Amino acid sequence: MNAPASAPLKLNDAQRLSWLRLLRSDNVGPATFRDLINRFGSAKAALDALPDLAARGGGRKIRIASIVDAQAELDRVARFGGRIAAIGEADYPPMLRHMDVPPPLVTVMGRSDVFSAPAVAIVGARNASASGAKMARQLAGELGAAGFTIVSGLARGIDAAAHWASLETGTVAVLAGGLDKPYPPENLELVGRIARSGAVITEMPFGWEPRARDFPRRNRLIAGLGLGLVVVEAAQRSGSLISARLAGELGRLVFAVPGSPLDPRAAGSNGLLKEGAILTLGSEDVLEHLRPMIGRPPAPALREGEPGPVEPAYDEEPAEPGKDERTRLIEALSPTPTAIDDIVRHADLSAQMVRTLLLELDLAGRLERHSGGTVSLIAPAS
Repeated sequence: MNAPASAPLKLNDAQRLSWLRLLRSDNVGPATFRDLINRFGSAKAALDALPDLAARGGGRKIRIASIVDAQAELDRVARFGGRIAAIGEADYPPMLRHMDVPPPLVTVMGRSDVFSAPAVAIVGARNASASGAKMARQLAGELGAAGFTIVSGLARGIDAAAHWASLETGTVAVLAGGLDKPYPPENLELVGRIARSGAVITEMPFGWEPRARDFPRRNRLIAGLGLGLVVVEAAQRSGSLISARLAGELGRLVFAVPGSPLDPRAAGSNGLLKEGAILTLGSEDVLEHLRPMIGRPPAPALREGEPGPVEPAYDEEPAEPGKDERTRLIEALSPTPTAIDDIVRHADLSAQMVRTLLLELDLAGRLERHSGGTVSLIAPAS
């Protein structure tokens, strides 16, 4: 008999090891992981299929994470005081399940109950002004006192101010690197305090040094964890604006604090207001819009069997793609991001066939996935 829908799911040791191996293998991101599970039914079966899929996509031998490496990561995380949670498990943040492509696994350290409270993200400039930092502290303190968990990215400036102001009420720091590699190093004391009273979370492997290209993934988690996201100060080209865009794509509310037109640190946040962000002069502006959202929507049900992605499995065994189908798909792709539905129509192939062919290209390192579910073909190296 199946467990009640409300009961948390739990991977056994073998499943967790297989999930971690699959996610740590070459060219397997959250979307590819989801498609592999939906195609093959389990991580173990997907691992067995990886070499053949990558070869059919035109790739070289694919690196598959070993059992030894995956077990070592699990052990290192546990010794560090953390845990690796799978989607659907009790320690997995419920709000992340409402993302279009949730991370299959996250590494968490701290209290899991902070993810159960309604949350709001506060982000902004690293080189924050004194008034900007004061506004972040005020918003975080008042929203925390109103029952909201405060989410941010541990960066200097606005992020750090928001974290410090919400230590007592509950705050979550999202990292761009491994659990043991918080950035910047000057916030080591802060991350330790957060781990004791709130939670630290990342989707990156233990020991991973954060790179510039990892921060958009961190920003996506920041956006996904809250009902809304508040930008206090942001320059015209900044990570905070990326977070705001991602929040909008995920259906979260975007708030912005206005700033002086003469201050370049306010150019991005003022631009958000021109584009329709909610004008924010204090915590009541945020609470007015977020309070009615508390408790909605219900978490989507996971499919039966091995816990995992929230999309249904294939209804039947997909037909094996042939040379003609592969040619039509490649011709439908380009370096320009294209919606998968458009590819299905243009190539005149079934959705299942397209998903299978895209999976092959993805594992071969020839496909790039973009926000909004679009994909593009990676040009071969010259």
